[in-house]
Amino acid sequence: MAKNSSSSEPDMRPEYDFAGGVRGKYAVRYAEGTNIVVIDPDLAEIFPDSKSVNAALRLLAELARKQVRKTPRRVPPK
Repeated sequence: MAKNSSSSEPDMRPEYDFAGGVRGKYAVRYAEGTNIVVIDPDLAEIFPDSKSVNAALRLLAELARKQVRKTPRRVPPK
């Protein structure tokens, strides 16, 4: 059930203190965007950091590009 906005109860608990908070502290970083990918533990042993993951993905992408057919597909006759 929705709480009545004119209620005498405070909106936040007393132990929540945001007096030292900075508004928008991470806004720029959030706006830039990030891609977070969680890999399985067995792969994390092989690729322990983002540098090794990126190197492997670049190699895979290069191999995939080489496998792409260079000639146009034949159009079946009507």
